[in-house]
Amino acid sequence: MALNYAFLIARADEASRDAQLAKLENVRERALRAEAAWREMAASALKLERNRKKTHQSLSES
Repeated sequence: MALNYAFLIARADEASRDAQLAKLENVRERALRAEAAWREMAASALKLERNRKKTHQSLSES
């Protein structure tokens, strides 16, 4: 399964909700770290997709 932007953002949002609902500090911190990691992966996936589109356009114009 390819990790696409929508999937990664959904996981980040889920981790954010988990952090908000956490009763224990260590659970909240873990969820916040997970959220940050998912958002970083989402940003990378978005950048990769944009670069692919740009490359595809360049190749199509050649």
